[in-house]
Amino acid sequence: MRSFVFLLVLWSSSAWAWLGVVTHVSDGDTLWVQPLQSGEAYKVRILGIDAPEICQPWGPQSRGALTEVLQAQLVEVNAQTYDSYGRLLAQVTSQSKDVGAWMVGQGHAWSYRYKTHVGLYDALQVQAQSQHLGLFADGRALRPRWFRKRFGPCH
Repeated sequence: MRSFVFLLVLWSSSAWAWLGVVTHVSDGDTLWVQPLQSGEAYKVRILGIDAPEICQPWGPQSRGALTEVLQAQLVEVNAQTYDSYGRLLAQVTSQSKDVGAWMVGQGHAWSYRYKTHVGLYDALQVQAQSQHLGLFADGRALRPRWFRKRFGPCH
């Protein structure tokens, strides 16, 4: 547990925040953000959520929800680190609202959990599940990790 706490302290100390405009939404948890200070757009993975793959049930609806809320919008990106795919892991806020919390709370994504660690938005997921919102009303919905394990990646 001590190493986990140390990792969180180290991880949060390297965070940096910036403003940008959303130029593209790839799926329900990945978007491209152009910094206002110019430069190339960053591929950003929203921290704390796991949205369906685009080829799986509720994938298109998840991407559509994120697109409707964020396309061409000004956002604040609170960057943490990069993931193994080279995407910037970040908390994204729009109009002072946590986009990850909104996606989970509306049933468009799961709260991301790692092994036995609690997810950032687990309580919101429980509420969305109890209300059968979005993907939680679809009996075919599988966490992306399980979907890829069973069916392979989207092409």
